[in-house]
Amino acid sequence: MDATRATRLSKFLSLHLRHRPEALGLTLAEGGWVGVEELLAAAARHGQPISRAELEELVSGSDKQRFAFDAEGAHIRAQQGHSVPVDLGLVPVTPPAVLYHGTVPAALPTIRRDGLQKMKRHHVHLSPDEETARRVGNRRGPAVLLAVDAAGLQAQGHVFYVSGNGVWLTDHVPAQYLREL
Repeated sequence: MDATRATRLSKFLSLHLRHRPEALGLTLAEGGWVGVEELLAAAARHGQPISRAELEELVSGSDKQRFAFDAEGAHIRAQQGHSVPVDLGLVPVTPPAVLYHGTVPAALPTIRRDGLQKMKRHHVHLSPDEETARRVGNRRGPAVLLAVDAAGLQAQGHVFYVSGNGVWLTDHVPAQYLREL
């Protein structure tokens, strides 16, 4: 599959597995799962045919690992980033002392004032290293990197989770726990 098609399919899946499953006639089951055959049939009905091989290539070949199959390969879900109600079954874990967040310069005034907010998603997304945060931040222009005092946040009672693709999640990062790099 060429890069253009992979990007288009990834965006299509992100939209429907994270934000608008009902637009394809899908209902996310517990854990955010949907049947692979159900997804493929719904995509075809809505003018976006995807083969099982393409879906498998997209899931296994993505550097961001946005999607995952269950152990049997019969169901698929988005790893995180949902704006629809879903419980991914993540358990609280102890984060590394420092996590990172990549953003764009235009967002800095709000972040300096309010910290990192989850906005319409379930959690704030944090990266385990500077390189990943820079890649995330570069999606919309040159990235500004922020270091997050995760140890300090956890000491104050903030809860952290880590998704299946290594993205760290928490509800909010107050501005005083952020440092611009």
